[in-house]
Formats: sequence, structure tokens, C-alpha cells
Amino acid sequence: MSNMGQIAFDEYGRPFIILRDQDKKKRLCGLDAHKSHIMAAKTVANTLKTSLGPKGLDKMMVGPDGDITITNDGATILGQMDVEHEIAKLLVQLSKSQDDEIGDGTTGVVVLAGALLEMAEQLLDRGIHPIRIADGYEMAAKIAADHLETICDTFPVDPKNTEPLIQTAMTTLGSKIINRCHRQMAEIAVEAIMSVADFERKDTDFELIKVEGKVGGKLEDTMLVKGVVIDKDFSHPQMAKSLKDANIAILTCPFEPPKPKTKHKLDVTSVDDYKKLREYEKKKFEDMVEMVKKTGANLVICQWGFDDEANHLLLQKDLQAVRWVGGPEIELIAIATGGRIVPRFEELTAEKLGHAGIVRELNFGTTKDRMLVIEKCRNSRAVTIFIRGGNKMIIEEAKRSLHDALCVIRNLVRDNRIVYGGGAPEISCSLAVHQAADKISTLEQYAMRAFGDALESVPLALAENSGLPPIETLAEIKSRQVKEGNPRLGIDCLNKGSSDMKAQHVIETLTAKRAQIMLAVQVCKMILKIDDIRAGADSGY
Repeated sequence: MSNMGQIAFDEYGRPFIILRDQDKKKRLCGLDAHKSHIMAAKTVANTLKTSLGPKGLDKMMVGPDGDITITNDGATILGQMDVEHEIAKLLVQLSKSQDDEIGDGTTGVVVLAGALLEMAEQLLDRGIHPIRIADGYEMAAKIAADHLETICDTFPVDPKNTEPLIQTAMTTLGSKIINRCHRQMAEIAVEAIMSVADFERKDTDFELIKVEGKVGGKLEDTMLVKGVVIDKDFSHPQMAKSLKDANIAILTCPFEPPKPKTKHKLDVTSVDDYKKLREYEKKKFEDMVEMVKKTGANLVICQWGFDDEANHLLLQKDLQAVRWVGGPEIELIAIATGGRIVPRFEELTAEKLGHAGIVRELNFGTTKDRMLVIEKCRNSRAVTIFIRGGNKMIIEEAKRSLHDALCVIRNLVRDNRIVYGGGAPEISCSLAVHQAADKISTLEQYAMRAFGDALESVPLALAENSGLPPIETLAEIKSRQVKEGNPRLGIDCLNKGSSDMKAQHVIETLTAKRAQIMLAVQVCKMILKIDDIRAGADSGY
């Protein structure tokens, strides 16, 4: 007992133990707690800062099982980082919420939050109360968000003229690994969204876009399939490799001769009994095939498998089949072909069949890999982006990059306002916030100026990552924005000789930019309001 602590009794004579490990506990409060938070947030933000922008560097993460991920997508980097500190975990959630809501700008939002907290540290040292800092930040964020709406442009989201959308998607993909087939990927993303977007509701159902990857070939072989691609082939190698005007029965019940399912032992004692059992099984299966053919189906897609004997019978009866198709794929096939998923044979009717213009097998070079493509479906809104690449890492990164591009185009369908990128909106907002701060006489003006300075961390990081002298470049662009009154001037990251981002076609959605500022401020407010942490010795402090 003596190691653990002291035993004592309450007024009813019940024993309780007084533990003696208070000395192992650590408690941070007041300014120390704030400093600890800001330190953690700065560390996370500085890790991500180098992967911002078109010349940003990638990060390589090695998982606990030795699996490697190479990416510069902020949400993915933070999601895979093993973060101990509680405040650092908040920043991980910040990038995740930006990813879930907007899909793009996951690195920028963390860099901005880190800069805001770094500025807050200087204000805390000057004796300004954290609540006043948080209030000042909130006022500044509102001014910045309102200012963004005054400098934004709109363009009509028109399926007939997709060029502005392609330019926006190219901005998103510019910082990714797949930018060597930059335009092609942007076109694929735009065409995919245009195929599935609902322009009346101004929304896009991502369930209808499937992104499938297959190792082999090169990135340029990536294509958009107006239909569904599944990583399966026809169940028998002698079945026809393509099928026109397919009527598809989509089954989630086992499609094979029924096995006698008995709780008790079944003894087949003579050869005749065995033959009868076999005949019975064969006849039952033939009846099943007849039932399917009677409905007019010429292709069966089955969630479960069937044995070789059943497979052979299907070939004899001239019924094409695909087996072991997973649940999500089955749902997508049903949506695309307009069919119904049939859970029991008795329910199979002609009305429940799906229809597709062509179902064909794709062969890949010398690898003997095969996949099925279901095209010209009744519901042409379901599409598949089929990515090829030299290895698994490139395909995974291409999937993440395309997800960002798809999200950006979806946001434009919802709200077609845009701002020009390259740090231009941040510089413009920073100038607007500084002007507003000069008109305020209360203590919040300091926090507002700090907010304006923090906004400049994004163009500074862009310049630094592009190998330009960061402070000189920023000062020059800032003075030009003031002189020329042009909020489109940003950092010329790609050395194209022009700082006008409209001319360079560097376009970002207003939704993403506004969300970045608002989310970063909300998280900073939350962190500034915590002044006491009680943590055990093993809590990572």
C-alpha cells in the first residue's frame, strides 16, 4: 500500500486511497499554457509551410507498417503525422475540416493559423489580454471576408464553355506531383463534374464519381469513362470479351447450385444417391439460369462467387457473368445502369434489369491485367476517372490531387465567384485590415494589425518556396497594389514575368479563400481562450 498511497476512511467508515503521484502530474496555466500552445501550433505550421504553392516541396511519411506516402496535400500530411500535443491535434482537425468542407486550401489554412498564433505571442508579451486579441482577430476576419467579396470576379459556370473552370482546376493541380499532364487532368476533373452536376440545385453528388487506379502505363493514360470501371473480368476466359446492348441482372444472392445445408450429418452411402444429388444440383442451377434468361438478361453481375462447375454451365448456356463484385461497385452499377439490386431469385423480373450500351474488357499490355468497363449506361451521370501510373504512390497522390480539383469545380457550381491566387487576395486583405485598424481607437487595433501581418505569411511562404527573396518580393507587390489599386497582383511563383494573376490564370474560389480565413480565426480564438492544461506525466507535454 505504501507505494501507491495512503489509505483513509470517510465518515461512514468506507476506505479510500489518497494517491501520491501528484508530483508526476504537470499543470500549465496562464501565460505558460498560451506559450506552450503557440509553440506547438508554430511547429506544425512550419512543417507545412514548405509545401505551399506550385514550387512547394512534398513530404514523405512512413507508416507504422513501413508503407510510404508521398504528398503535399496538407490534410493528408497532418492526418498521417503522429501528433501528441493536444493543440497540434486541433490544427490537424482544422485541416481536416477545410478538406471536408472545401476540399482545397488545406495547407494554407494551417499556415495562416500558425502565423496568427505567432503574432498573438508578441501581443501577449506586450501584456494584451488573450480575449482582446481574439476579439480583434474576429473583427479583422470580418473585414477581410467582406473585402474579398469586393475584389472577387464571377464567371458563368457553363457546360458549353468550360475554359474558365479548367483554368481554376489547373491552379489547384499546379502544386501537385501530377502537373506534368496538368491540362489533361484539369479537363478530366471538369468533365467529370459537368457530367454529374445538378445545375438546378447547384450541387454535385460525389457518389456518382468513382476514382479508380491501376498500376502500370503512364499518367497520360488516365481517362474519364462515362460509365463504371470495375476491377474484375468475365468469370470464364472463353466468354466473349465485349457485349453490346447488355441487359444486366444485378444479384446479391449466391448464384450457384444449392448446397444441402443441414445441421445434421448427411451420409451419401451409395453411388446412386450421389448421382441423384448431383443431378438435383445441376437441374436446380439450370433452372436458375433459365429464370435469369427468361427475364431477358444476357449478363449477370453477382456479389458472391460461383464454383467452376457453375461457371462451366453458364458458358454452356451462353450467359455472361461477373463474380465477386464488391458492395460499393454493385451500388454504382445499379445507379449507372438504372437496374435494381436483387437479393432473392424469386424477385428477379425484367423491370429490375439494368441496361448498358456496351460492356467490354480492358486489357493492359503484357501484365495480363483485365478490367471491365460498363459504358453508354441509361443514367449517363455516373462516371469513373481511371488513373494509370508507374507505381502505387503516384496513383494515390493523383487520386488526392484529383479530389482537390473535383472539390474546387464543385464549389464553383455552388458559388461561381473567384479571386486571383498567388497570395494576391491575402496582400489585398492585409492592406484593407491595416486601413481599418487605423480607424479604431481601442486596444483591438493591435490585434487587427497583427492579423494583417499574419495574412502576409502566405505570400511570404509562396515567395520563399519559389526561390525568390521573400521580404523584397512581398514589399514590391504590396507597394504596387497600393499604387496601381490592383488587387490581382500576387507572387510570380513560376517566373512567368508577370505579377498579374488574372493574366497568369491563377484562379482560386472565393469559397475556399473565405473559409480559410474564417476557420483559421475560429481555431485561434479557441486556442487563445485556453489558459489551463492539467495533464498526466504521459500526456506528451
